Formats: sequence, structure tokens, C-alpha cells
Amino acid sequence: MDVLVVHGGAGLWRSPSRRAKRELLAALDVGVAAFRRGSALEAVEEAVAHMENSGVFNAGVGSALNLEGVAELDASIMDGSSLRAGAVGCVRTVRNPVKLARLVMEHTDHVLLVGEGAELLASVFKLSKLPPPSRSRRAEYRRRLSELLEKPPFFMERNIELVREHGGAFLYGTVGAVALDDNGNLAAATSTGGLWLKLPGRVGDSALIGCGTYADNRGGACSATGVGEAAIRVCLAKRVVDLMLRGFSPRRACRTALREMLELVNLPNAVIAVDRRGGVAAAHTSPHLLWSYWRRGEQPRARTRGLHVS
Repeated sequence: MDVLVVHGGAGLWRSPSRRAKRELLAALDVGVAAFRRGSALEAVEEAVAHMENSGVFNAGVGSALNLEGVAELDASIMDGSSLRAGAVGCVRTVRNPVKLARLVMEHTDHVLLVGEGAELLASVFKLSKLPPPSRSRRAEYRRRLSELLEKPPFFMERNIELVREHGGAFLYGTVGAVALDDNGNLAAATSTGGLWLKLPGRVGDSALIGCGTYADNRGGACSATGVGEAAIRVCLAKRVVDLMLRGFSPRRACRTALREMLELVNLPNAVIAVDRRGGVAAAHTSPHLLWSYWRRGEQPRARTRGLHVS
């Protein structure tokens, strides 16, 4: 059974734009087409790459800028049939870090490469370059930096406070996808530009296997979004998959993992999941989550809420 689930990030926005919904559904179409050429792994890679290219989401072309006004991108991908995985962090020059993550998985002996080492691999394989930030993103960077400096403390808590105050400007986040193919193989992928105004060198959960991305054919696949530091502390994606491995439905696994996370780290996060039977779920502790899924015979639509966990 071919199943694909995609997300465009946990949100504090009131309503996503038509363009965001359109690009999310387009990513779903791209991923579905990839099933015909290959596997679940192809589907999640192509769906995420489309969202990286869209410029709408906080990934690839649309990535947030760090404290220095530079985009540093993270991504990962995982094959549930073999537990092979690849990831990259703090990449500044690569348009599609999810494609670079797959190169790490398939053409090196490593799982995670960061910074210049990851960019060297990208140059060997001639991956497309990341274009410079748009004028609007540069203006957004200057506004946020000014506000952050005016109202210390200069750390994550203040950054999240600004998100709540200016939700319209902090629209979309990390992107991700999970899939199950007709051969019973599962895969997951996640990509992000990270937190706005993060310290240079910060790596979030999207680059860390088990935190932002995990897939295991015995249980399921999961992609996480939200505040990466929270997902890292609880290994959120693997926690969801481990619960499915124990027999939990995707819905119950997502809800249980997020409730446990809230008890330990009270920061907004969200997850999407698919299990080995093709069941799907999306859950969030943030106000909203932009997501959608495709299953043969069902009509996909953009969704702005999943199971809200509080």
C-alpha cells in the first residue's frame, strides 16, 4: 500500500496562505509520482525537495536566517528497511539539503556531515547552489534582530515570545515527509532552516536521526517539527516509532509521545507518522500544523490541524 504524509511545519499562525496550501499539495503530488519511479525513500526525498524549492517554507530557498543573517540548513533522511540514514547540518550553500543527506547515506560511511565537509560532498556531486536571501527575508531579519536586541534576554525563550507576538511573520516551519510503499518499506525525511536568529553553528533536531526523523519497518516512520531543542531532549521521532513498534496506532503513538514531551519540556512541537499497516496520524502541541496525506483511492486536502495535544 503506497501512503505518503507531508507537513509544512508547526505553526502559531491563524490561517496559512493559499500558496502554502498549494505548495504542500504540490509536494504531495511530486512524492506520489516518485512512487512510480522507485520506493518510499524516493517519495519522501522528492516531496521534501519540492518544499525546499518552493520558498514558502522554512527550508531550502525559504530558510530562516541566523544571528549573522546567513541561512544554515539541516536535513536528514532514513530508510526503514535497513536503518540506513544520512544527515547534514549547518549547510550554507546547498539548495536541497535533503538530497545531500541521501548522498551522505548512500555514498559515505557516515550518517552526519556538517558545514564545510557536507558542502564539499555537495560540490563533488554538483548539487544546485542555494540562492542568496530574498529582499523580503533580509528585511525580516533586520526587523527581528532589532526587536530581539531591544528586549533581552537574548535566547530561545525571547525568540519564541516574539513568535507568539508576531505570528503572522513566523508563518511556516520545518518540512517533512513519511511514506510506506507497496513492498512494505518505510522512509522519513525532514528539512529546515532552523530557528530565526539562532546562534551560528546551531544544529537542530532535523539533522539528528531519532530526534527529527526516524523510520523502522518493524514499527513506522515519523518526522517532527517545532522547537528542535525540545525534540532533541526527548528523541521525539524515535519515541513515536518505538510506541508504534509496541503496537500503538499512529494516532495513539503521536499523542502519547507529545504528552510525555509536554511533561518534560513544555515547548511547541508536532509530528506526522505512518505505521507498517498504512495508518497515518498528525499531532501537535503548537496551535496548528500544516499537513496532508495521500493514500490510494483517497482525495488529499491541505489540513491546518491534526490531533491537538495539551
